[in-house]
Amino acid sequence: MMKDAKDIFSTQAGTYAAYRPHYPDALFDYLYSICNGLDKAWDCATGNGQVAGRLSERFTEVYATDLSTQQVTHAIQKPNIHYNVQRAEHTNFAANSFDLITVGTALHWFDFDAFYKEAIRVAKDGAVIAAWAYAPFRGDKELDAVVDEFTYNTLHEYWDPERKWVDEQYKTIPFPFEQLIHPEFKINVAWSFEHMLGYLNSWSSVQHYIRKNGVNPVDAIAQTLAPFWENQTTKALEIPLFLKVGRINK
Repeated sequence: MMKDAKDIFSTQAGTYAAYRPHYPDALFDYLYSICNGLDKAWDCATGNGQVAGRLSERFTEVYATDLSTQQVTHAIQKPNIHYNVQRAEHTNFAANSFDLITVGTALHWFDFDAFYKEAIRVAKDGAVIAAWAYAPFRGDKELDAVVDEFTYNTLHEYWDPERKWVDEQYKTIPFPFEQLIHPEFKINVAWSFEHMLGYLNSWSSVQHYIRKNGVNPVDAIAQTLAPFWENQTTKALEIPLFLKVGRINK
């Protein structure tokens, strides 16, 4: 039986679109370089469409799917991006369609067996499949300690069980493909204090906390974080990116 689908980002779709970090150019350049063709790409769990938007710059056609109508409503629009609200594990795509399949910060929510079976069905022979996510942002030692306390202690019981795959940086996540050696990537951002708070508010665990307790935990931590932005409009931060990349050989 297929695992039940989880749609936990619809309620904060606007926040998600506004405050989630953008993936680096180097990641996309790498993916383009290992694809056998640049005809069609499928971006699974597209969310606000940021990956689909980047892929549309090089691929002839991009097909982007998500469970959330609200997310797709906020998604980037391009003439060659085709959005569809459907599960990644069961699509209406024709077999042998795609040169590249991407999953940005979402693979851990999927029913792995069902998704991989579907990915193999719709991929061309030799297609690339890439899935990635990111760890909490890093600044300096003191800031990192505050962020980690909030992430792993304050919100500990409010993360969904699937969070473990992210905490383990996808090292243990099932991935039954010919794995490719890849460079290391990171996201460099310069965030205002308000943008950083918006990012925290986009977390699923924060929304779970609010629903259970009736208060926003970000409001409390804001007082502790504010001094790190004192006397500066923005702060340079680094977000570690980790990924699995494979080739689908039929």
